[in-house]
Formats: sequence, C-alpha cells, structure tokens
Amino acid sequence: MMTTTKPQPLRQLLLGCALLLSATAAVAESNRADGEQVYTRVCGHCHEAGVGPVIKGRNLPPSYITAIVRHGFRAMPAFRSAFIDDASLQAVAEYVGNSPAPGNKGKGKE
Repeated sequence: MMTTTKPQPLRQLLLGCALLLSATAAVAESNRADGEQVYTRVCGHCHEAGVGPVIKGRNLPPSYITAIVRHGFRAMPAFRSAFIDDASLQAVAEYVGNSPAPGNKGKGKE
C-alpha cells in the first residue's frame, strides 16, 4: 500500500516567502544599478504622462527629491523603503536632479 503525504502548509508558506524575498532582493539589486531605470519603471508613469509635474530639468536637489518620495506631498504619495530601497531612491534622485528638461537632451548639468 502506497501512502502519500500532504505538503505541510507551513513548509509551503516558508518556501513561498523565501522565493518572494529572493526575487525582491534581485529586483532591489537591479534597481540600485541605474537611476534612469528606476525613474522609467516607477516615476515616469506619472511624471512623464502629465499626471505629476515635470521633475526633470528643474535642478532639484537629491535631498529634496528623497524627502518628497519618502513623505509624499500633495497628490504625490509617500513611498516607503519596502517599495523603493534607500540606494535605489538615492540613484533616482541623483538621476532626476541631473537630468535635462524634456526636449533639452544633452543640456544637463555638467
């Protein structure tokens, strides 16, 4: 007689959590690499579509950008570190702060 054992729910949950955490870490690691990619994937949905204000080309200090992103301001929601880690946020803040205004490609800060 062959007996089968049912998978243990706790074991499945732990395995699922481990897979999710490793995938999240991989995404966070890739986000850190390039502020432009983070901007495109996260910020551009609103700030390039006319929903949020244009933020590129305004010479906004990275510290200002990180404060607004973390705490929100008016229609801008707060993004906690669970959504965008500090290194990725710093990378995107520096990218935005040094980007030329749309339509002024190549005329950013030197």
